[in-house]
Amino acid sequence: MSDVPVLSTQRLVLREHRPEDLPSYAALWADPDVVRFIGGKPLDTEAAWGRILRYRGMWATLGFGFWAIEHEGRLIGEAGVQDVRRAIEPSLAGTLECGWAITPDLHGRGFAREAVAALLGWADANHPTRAQSAIIAPANAASIRVATNFGFRETARGTYHDAELIQFRRRPGG
Repeated sequence: MSDVPVLSTQRLVLREHRPEDLPSYAALWADPDVVRFIGGKPLDTEAAWGRILRYRGMWATLGFGFWAIEHEGRLIGEAGVQDVRRAIEPSLAGTLECGWAITPDLHGRGFAREAVAALLGWADANHPTRAQSAIIAPANAASIRVATNFGFRETARGTYHDAELIQFRRRPGG
């Protein structure tokens, strides 16, 4: 029995990652357009499987994590909050680090915005005192737009694993 809540929006279902998601999930993370601003290297099936297990473990251990995003029964991405203890300055410790990814063939249709609205609503209700953070590549204008539309504000610039990034923070409730 899973403790991962199911979040439903007008077009999406955010639910736990499942073992049977692996083929679609691996294809998502093998797409160069998906990883262009997230690490830069496509993932193989083994690494994709590790991510599924990490997120399921995060839910079991911390009571939060990432959701798989479905649209019309199709896995189209993921979104959620995490605590991965990054060696980054300034530190993200104590925040819920938000992230999202949508399959490129559905970019520009508002799916990321819809998923982020759902996850932030959940985070605000379930972790009302924890600030939220996000790290976004400066060239990722679409994700910066999503973040700032939900009240994330730039707090720092730097590098992580040799990639430039912008840190954003948001108070609970926006």
